[in-house]
Amino acid sequence: MKKHIEEFLFFLEVERGISENTILSYQHDLKKFDEYIHDVKKNISKINRDDIVEFLMRLKDIGLSTTTIARNLAALKTFWRFLVEEQIVKENIAGSIETPKTWKNIPEVLSIEEVERLLGAPDEKKLLGMRDIAILELMYATGLRVSEVNGLEVPHVNMDALFVKCYGKGGKERIVPFGKMAESAIKKYLLGVRPKLYAKSGDRHIFLSRLGKKISRQSLWKIIQKYARLAGITKIITPHTLRHSFATHLLEGGADLRGLQEMLGHADISTTQIYTHVNKEKLRKIHKEFHPRA
Repeated sequence: MKKHIEEFLFFLEVERGISENTILSYQHDLKKFDEYIHDVKKNISKINRDDIVEFLMRLKDIGLSTTTIARNLAALKTFWRFLVEEQIVKENIAGSIETPKTWKNIPEVLSIEEVERLLGAPDEKKLLGMRDIAILELMYATGLRVSEVNGLEVPHVNMDALFVKCYGKGGKERIVPFGKMAESAIKKYLLGVRPKLYAKSGDRHIFLSRLGKKISRQSLWKIIQKYARLAGITKIITPHTLRHSFATHLLEGGADLRGLQEMLGHADISTTQIYTHVNKEKLRKIHKEFHPRA
């Protein structure tokens, strides 16, 4: 089983050009299935549809979300399609399994006042504080994923036209504009901070660590959590919180759903539509609080 998984991951990288993050996701999910199959002592030729269904039910029993279970099934479907194409097995036993219906979990978002507090938390008198302001301003201004922010290189940020070029899932390129507040913060960082960090390593990425190297996704997560604490924000903050807030605040301001889909880099508009649920939930709370017969 492990050998076939390795061959599949190599195929995704070389033949399909799948992004590193997606390959790691496949690897993680298929490893779980491999461990399950090892437990029930079955080799790949003897695995049947019921085994996959039982595996998915086990994921459900340990409390994983339907979204995570659906992702695991998608990995298995793609893996088995590969096995059939390579004539390792005769049938895609995962192909006919229905994807679990995923509940649209409403994401946690910050209020505009909370965003202001978060963006005001770093100390701009410190070098890394000025860098962190630029990071937070850009993330809120563009809704970029954390993996997209840490992959940005200097030429990707156009300071004249005020847009950033990023590469999202599957290596798809998109252009996202940003405004004057982000422009000001980024300019201060590029002029006063980055040259000092760049001198330590010569790294081409725009956001650098104190050692002058490309800042990691983990560091970006810690930065967000650090300033959330300093800002007195008690909500659970994840790497996607600023992205969710960006999308929600644009919709509340009257943005077009298709335009938002383009900026977020969603392949399917149904993914973007989750933010219309956020608006509905907010309206429901207002109605419940203020309507006399609610």
